[in-house]
Amino acid sequence: MANNRTFTMIKPDAVANGHIGAILDQVTKAGFKIVALKYTSLSAEKAGEFYAVHAERGFFADLVGFMSSGPIVAAILEKDNAIEDFRKLIGATDPAKADKGTIRNLFAKSIDANAVHGSDSDENAEIEGNFFFSSFERF
Repeated sequence: MANNRTFTMIKPDAVANGHIGAILDQVTKAGFKIVALKYTSLSAEKAGEFYAVHAERGFFADLVGFMSSGPIVAAILEKDNAIEDFRKLIGATDPAKADKGTIRNLFAKSIDANAVHGSDSDENAEIEGNFFFSSFERF
């Protein structure tokens, strides 16, 4: 059974471009409840830890560099069918292929600078949420 929570990050490109408010507005208008929220940054070491699943891929160093290049906004979201609904809301990883009106269509510049991260499974949502938030930081 789905846990109805997902994890997201507003990435450094979207933060730098001033899109935090607009993205969070899209999220809440889509019916998601924000149960944890944090404005923070990742060191290269922490970014590498978060994306360790990609360590053997050619893009790993660039990903770590990008994700540690500026502040991010981390959040845990709650809604029925959270994982699937959020992935529909954010759109395809490549903003050129993202459906019109999705977050990546509206705010991403490239496949690398794609504005937001969204968990792809209940298991990963829990792992990713636990990476950023203690139980005292969730509501």
